[in-house]
Amino acid sequence: MHSQSLRGLAAFYARLRHPLLPVFGMLLFFLVPDALAHGVAEGDKGFIQESSGVMLLPFVYLGAKHMITGYDHLLFLFGVIFFLYRLKDVGLYVTLFAVGHSVTLLLGVLMEISISAYLIDAIIGFSVVYKALDNLGAFQRWFGYQPDTRAATLVFGLIHGFGLATKILEYEIAADGLIANLIAFNVGVEIGQLLALSAILIAMGYWRRTAGFWRHAYTANVAMMSAGFLLMGYQLTGLALSS
Repeated sequence: MHSQSLRGLAAFYARLRHPLLPVFGMLLFFLVPDALAHGVAEGDKGFIQESSGVMLLPFVYLGAKHMITGYDHLLFLFGVIFFLYRLKDVGLYVTLFAVGHSVTLLLGVLMEISISAYLIDAIIGFSVVYKALDNLGAFQRWFGYQPDTRAATLVFGLIHGFGLATKILEYEIAADGLIANLIAFNVGVEIGQLLALSAILIAMGYWRRTAGFWRHAYTANVAMMSAGFLLMGYQLTGLALSS
């Protein structure tokens, strides 16, 4: 990272002492619109329930659609690549996330590991909060310790995969062609991830070249953190009401 970026990063972290941070975060908590996490549309739900046999292309489409419309995935990926400038680093973190997501998606369905969707999605909301705090340098300031971001990305990838596996189990996907369809679905998820990531990287590339990037980076991460809290609150409320 060049010297200008280092100076900008130092100025960014210095702003963490701003006294209006808690107020701004609470305002965003109430103003950010509701965003569902691992939802599957009713039409897709019916298709999954009624499908039998190997149907590769439809499941590739469903996987890609899920990723592109998955607000939690996109928020987390946005946070992961926020301060990554080299494609090598971007590839490493996205691969870790994809590996984690793929493993638990496949194993979760094949081994019928059922976990409360509300609980999983609440943890996914926490993953967004965690990455925003990491970008804000909060762990260094609060604890004098920087967690291993690579390990965290892999762990949260595993959790994200369980979220979708739980939804698929709820819809009782047919055993006929199950493995092939799951692999196709996962391929679609990765295709959707690459498409979404490409769009995010292009937008970030333009934004980083503007004079206001470092000034607005702080606000963007606070907004992301607030959206994560909102998602957590939504899911925990659903968990409480369903008990």
